[in-house]
Amino acid sequence: MLIVQQTVQHFFCVLSIYNIFPNLIFRYFRQTYGQARATVNINTDHPSPDDWVGVFSPSNFNVSASCQEVGNKRVKEPYICTTPIKYKYVNYSSPNYLNTGKATVDFELINQRADFAFAVFSGGLSNPKLVKITKPISPFPNPKAPLYPRLAMGETWDVMTVTWTSGYNIDEAVPFVEWGCPGGATMQSPAGTFTYIRNQMCGSPARTVGWRDPGFIHTSFLRDLWPNTVYTYRMGHLIISDGSYVWSKKYKFKSPPVPGESSLQRVVIFGDMGKGERDGSNEYANYQPGALNTTDQLIKDIDNIDAVFLIGDLPYANGYVSQWDQFTAQVEPIASAVPFMVASGNHERDSPDSGSFYANNDSGGECGVPAETTFYVPAKNRAKFWYSADYGMFHFCIADTEHDWRAGTEQYKFLEECLASVNRHKQPWLIFAGHRPLGYSSNKWFGQEGSFEEPMGRDDLQRLWQKYRVDIAFWGHVHNYERTCPIYQNQCVKSKDQTSHYSGVVNGTIHVVAGGGGAHLNEFSPIKTVWSIYRDYDFGFVKLTAYNYSHLKFEYKKSSDGKVYDSFTISRDYKDVLSCVHDSCAPYTLAS
Repeated sequence: MLIVQQTVQHFFCVLSIYNIFPNLIFRYFRQTYGQARATVNINTDHPSPDDWVGVFSPSNFNVSASCQEVGNKRVKEPYICTTPIKYKYVNYSSPNYLNTGKATVDFELINQRADFAFAVFSGGLSNPKLVKITKPISPFPNPKAPLYPRLAMGETWDVMTVTWTSGYNIDEAVPFVEWGCPGGATMQSPAGTFTYIRNQMCGSPARTVGWRDPGFIHTSFLRDLWPNTVYTYRMGHLIISDGSYVWSKKYKFKSPPVPGESSLQRVVIFGDMGKGERDGSNEYANYQPGALNTTDQLIKDIDNIDAVFLIGDLPYANGYVSQWDQFTAQVEPIASAVPFMVASGNHERDSPDSGSFYANNDSGGECGVPAETTFYVPAKNRAKFWYSADYGMFHFCIADTEHDWRAGTEQYKFLEECLASVNRHKQPWLIFAGHRPLGYSSNKWFGQEGSFEEPMGRDDLQRLWQKYRVDIAFWGHVHNYERTCPIYQNQCVKSKDQTSHYSGVVNGTIHVVAGGGGAHLNEFSPIKTVWSIYRDYDFGFVKLTAYNYSHLKFEYKKSSDGKVYDSFTISRDYKDVLSCVHDSCAPYTLAS
């Protein structure tokens, strides 16, 4: 019999509790705000390479292996009825485990509004057998605390939204944001409270083994902001029962410029990010090896970024709901500091017989519900994830490629209105973005289909891009980087020798696949498409810098080192946007 020592370190207090367990020692340490570290020590006479340790929250879980769903590719190992948040093979952490029977397995935890337990299994992931389980532990002083703020632009430039997660429903506490200029008076803005429940999921695993209570999502609108102004904020909850307050830590952001204002403005755009575990743990849908590198590069450069657009496939939760918490914790240093704008991807929305344009189950039964609740976007209806956004000299039209975009549809009408609404004298840089490549991509499977696009993708939309002279169209879904020449109807409209600088009349759109945010990479077609200027089979993201009305810089940076590997500049005058080009001439009369 061995002694289990649980040591809690929080602020200046030290508490030791002793319990008796055979062959297992567990201890955990309370550390930073919203994070903790736990260590499981194992000592056994029968070590096996198939032994693994799972992290479960809440601690009361169903260890039965009877919930395997034959034929559902979205239900992944380990096949047990309650999904572990994450897990590790024992011999991964301790290479001598098979010789000594002794191992130390470390985990990093985030606050997920419940207690935790750690369980040791034999039999691998496909035939798990519970060996030992720790008693429940609560490493966080307040499991319900407000956490993981996500900023987003509101429907007008002078509104910033703050969305966060907590364990407080409206019958227990009143949510709000306290904010103001540093050192000045503060004000409080109320917040709405939202959640979703199991029967709002459209299928498994989200509705079955992947379900976990998401807590409560709160969104507050900070209104009447002054442009280009630094504000501090913190999330709060007024406890109804005793009138006390629960606070988050303090954060800060800089408000957007007035639309059309000329100043230095920097925007990052990419897709297909995913999540990763810094402690080396495995997760469900664990195929985003570049996610943490991308995250870290953006955090490193956050003082030189004004807004981020993640254009679909956010955490790749794929129906394992706990991973939305993992993702919001991962991006918190970014999303709490600058507007973090998202688009809908197939791994957020697609579910059979649910209204999505594609009838597969890439969302693992989520059918858009967690994404629409967890992140705010200024859409009229977040179930229809298309919207427009303004940031200074930029105007963005964000498409929802998981709903029908073709001519005659509701979305097509919106997209044309979005493109037509911009005053290019004040907002010269017109950006179109969506998840699936509706434009051009040399991806291998598109090459096999012969279209080099999402089927039916550009049939109707290219008329809009040309008519309204879209500068750049961004896409994800394909996990690599590619840039085309300025193009219209499969033809480069600028010389192929002109790749690093563009000037003069806007007579075609540059298409950029920036889907290397973190998910496993996709191969290019061996066919050399004539419009492809630069390809990179690596993880990375794009940064746009607008200097003024006439000059824009484009940079593609790798996530591994943050260095620039592809770039170009655009310089032009307002008359270049107005000039008549093919399929983009305004009607005129000879009458005087």
